[in-house]
Amino acid sequence: MQITAKEIAEWLEGDLEGDAGALVDRPGKIEEGGEGTLTFLGNSKYEDFAYSTRSAVLLANKNFKPARPIAASALIRVDDVYDAIRLLLGKFGAQKPSNGQVSEKSSIHPSVQLGEAVSIGIFTVVEEGSKIGGGTILHPQVFIGENVEIGEGCILYPGVKIYHDCKIGNHCILHANVVVGGDGFGFAPQEDGTFQKIPQIGNAVIEDHVEIGANTTIDRATMGSTLIRKGAKLDNLIMVAHNVEIGANTVVAAQAGIAGSSKIGMRCRIGGQAGFVGHIEVADGTQVQAQSGVASAIKEPGRAFYGSPAIPYKNYLRSYAVFKQLPDLYKKINDLEKKLRGQ
Repeated sequence: MQITAKEIAEWLEGDLEGDAGALVDRPGKIEEGGEGTLTFLGNSKYEDFAYSTRSAVLLANKNFKPARPIAASALIRVDDVYDAIRLLLGKFGAQKPSNGQVSEKSSIHPSVQLGEAVSIGIFTVVEEGSKIGGGTILHPQVFIGENVEIGEGCILYPGVKIYHDCKIGNHCILHANVVVGGDGFGFAPQEDGTFQKIPQIGNAVIEDHVEIGANTTIDRATMGSTLIRKGAKLDNLIMVAHNVEIGANTVVAAQAGIAGSSKIGMRCRIGGQAGFVGHIEVADGTQVQAQSGVASAIKEPGRAFYGSPAIPYKNYLRSYAVFKQLPDLYKKINDLEKKLRGQ
């Protein structure tokens, strides 16, 4: 694929400076560039590369004021460089549509309902009573259990496993080795010290436009449903326990863990390796810093938290400023005590 700087500027409604005919055939990092590349400047700490790295086109925000001549053949100024690069990366790396082919080496139960143009790869299994919406792509080695419903335009990458009775909405993306509907961690302690399994008879429901990263696991509910609401985005290696609800348009970074029956609100932003205890509610718009541990409910919307146990973000920073000085403060106290004893 080749596209000119002029075409890019028109498509993004940006302001073009330089060679309108500069040809772009691939995106590239501003540190590397190269002939035919489209690079972007979104963070000022990379600005020096704008003056030294050769590329066909450099994208920048409209408020960018170069200190020296840029090295790219053309500069395109846009309102939001990150949103512009999102659109362009989608153009260069667009997922090919379903080819509507079902591999002869897949196993599809005769009762399965397939919509139009469903693509099913080699060694994929779809069990009795399941429904697959039109245009959905099941890559090789996907497993779909009994009575599963998958909507239209979904992509399930190799190794995805969807257990029985679970539901996936429209236009969802599940990356390699995602597991939806495994048993929740439910065991009843016995008098003899053993644990007996509590049957997990609910399901997991994923609404429309959800994307789930590789190796993330979403447990089925003990009763009822584990819920991932519309537009949520989950990174790799996340653990979502039974009966959890994650609100619409909430984003969760890698290795986070959410214990059973907790409810995360809408439009929350959760950093990597954050953890949540069970049976709490987290208000809409909450921000949780990476590696924080949320041990109690958060009732006020739109606040930021940090630390373990998590406390309000600014309070944590002030506390940490003191904490890192504790060795010196301890020494000063000891010195003062020695002087007082000497008196």
